Amino acid sequence: MTPPVHTGPLAHPEALGRGEALRTFSARGSVMLFKALAEQDDADLSLMERTLPPGGRRPPPHRHTNCSEAYFVLEGQVVVVIEGQDMALGPEHFLLVPRGTAHTFGNAGELEARLLVIHAPAMDAYFAGLHELWSRAEPPSTDEERALMARFGMEPA
Repeated sequence: MTPPVHTGPLAHPEALGRGEALRTFSARGSVMLFKALAEQDDADLSLMERTLPPGGRRPPPHRHTNCSEAYFVLEGQVVVVIEGQDMALGPEHFLLVPRGTAHTFGNAGELEARLLVIHAPAMDAYFAGLHELWSRAEPPSTDEERALMARFGMEPA
């Protein structure tokens, strides 16, 4: 069987190690190292290595109307709130948050946490916008964050 022909933009494959990225963003004290971007795979998925500082601000609870999100914890303790229920994740725990599921997440420990976050389809453009909001002199308001979220198919939960 002949493999399908790829008609979108092709990126030169690149192996990336810990702490390496094609693009780096930051927001809420979190560093987001993007290893896979929408432009590489016709927006099938994006993948980031993300750090979460202890006590950092969580995203407002939300639902993705246009993508699923998945977490794989590499280091530390992460709490994901799914439909109002806390789920504690430690190293090597995986959690899929299907499209339309209310959630938020944050660092549940006293040390920095590190995890992989996958969005399918890709959401790296949202994080570029979030980085812009958080690069200003004053942190954005919750309303500003929610407006950005709405532009990318996320609704309040």
